[in-house]
Amino acid sequence: MAKRVGAGPGTSKARGAWRAWTASGLCAVAAVGVLAGPAPAAATAQAPPAVPSLSALAWEVMDADSGTVLAARAPHRRLPPASTLKTLFALTLLPKLRQDTVHQATHADLAQVAAGSSLVGVDEGSRYTVADLWRGVFLSSGNDAVHTLARMNGGLPRTLTQMQATAERIGARDTQVRSPDGFDTPGQFSSAHDLALIAREGFKNSDFRRYMGTKWARFPAAGGPKAFGIQNTNRLLVGSHGVRPYPGLIGVKNGYTSQAGTTLVTAATREGRTVLVTVMNPQKESFNAVYEEARALLDWGFAAKPPRAVHNAGPQQHLTAHKLVAATPVSSGTPDAGPGLTRHLGAAAALVVLSCIPLVIRRRLRGRRRPLA
Repeated sequence: MAKRVGAGPGTSKARGAWRAWTASGLCAVAAVGVLAGPAPAAATAQAPPAVPSLSALAWEVMDADSGTVLAARAPHRRLPPASTLKTLFALTLLPKLRQDTVHQATHADLAQVAAGSSLVGVDEGSRYTVADLWRGVFLSSGNDAVHTLARMNGGLPRTLTQMQATAERIGARDTQVRSPDGFDTPGQFSSAHDLALIAREGFKNSDFRRYMGTKWARFPAAGGPKAFGIQNTNRLLVGSHGVRPYPGLIGVKNGYTSQAGTTLVTAATREGRTVLVTVMNPQKESFNAVYEEARALLDWGFAAKPPRAVHNAGPQQHLTAHKLVAATPVSSGTPDAGPGLTRHLGAAAALVVLSCIPLVIRRRLRGRRRPLA
């Protein structure tokens, strides 16, 4: 009778078991490899730039194309808007008056212009087109041009009601209108976010875009002995008073009153992308502070990556008043595997394991059929 040899690493039975165990181990490793997938590439995205430290009481940076707020400070703080409110005036009245309509200015047109207002020089008895008056509004911030257009629209009360309705329609809920030109008036205020909403809505109107970006013009354009040149008071647009023009700037409106301080709504386009900035009442003792702080925000907005998703800039639902909001853009990286991808990887791993089972079974059967030594 053949002598039974004890099982050990050197026996054929042990070698068969070793091969089966090895095969099953390799299958398990393969399954783990499928689940793990390729190793993610090392993150190469640079850290987003730091948000500038500014002196303005309120400011906001918006991606004008998507309406996404990229960064803000106190975006819903209600402050006097000064002449930046003229953007709401223009948004409301531009569709209502034909640009080629000719109007002869009257005493009544100018009767309610507040003392100390900025003026373009509307002269009682002179004739102006509506386009002339709009250039007076955007370039010279002329309150006399504003009141003349308001009279042409049916009067001041009607115009104020329409402006308030426009603000409510676009979701500018921080805005209360008491004057058509932004001059200091009790109970009148707006916010950095609302002014951005108003400007972005204005971009949809070709007349609004044309006037907001006009640097120089003749007033009136028809000429005559009383005609004169006017220049846009937005120093970032034209480059004046020690302020360098900003590359790609397209508008929109600046303002100043004793209560509001300096205010600015401005936008620039670069490589097909438009960044919109609002700055309200810088605390630095420099009249150019509003322009330099807007410059810093524009630079930051272009340096920050554009938002990955499109979110309409609504009223207040995603912003908190009186504090920094959304200070950094969305960073880029490898997206997480979703449920669908996880299911596919799981199925692939199962197939690998199932394909290995016959191999393991055959190894074990061969070990059993081999005669004893």
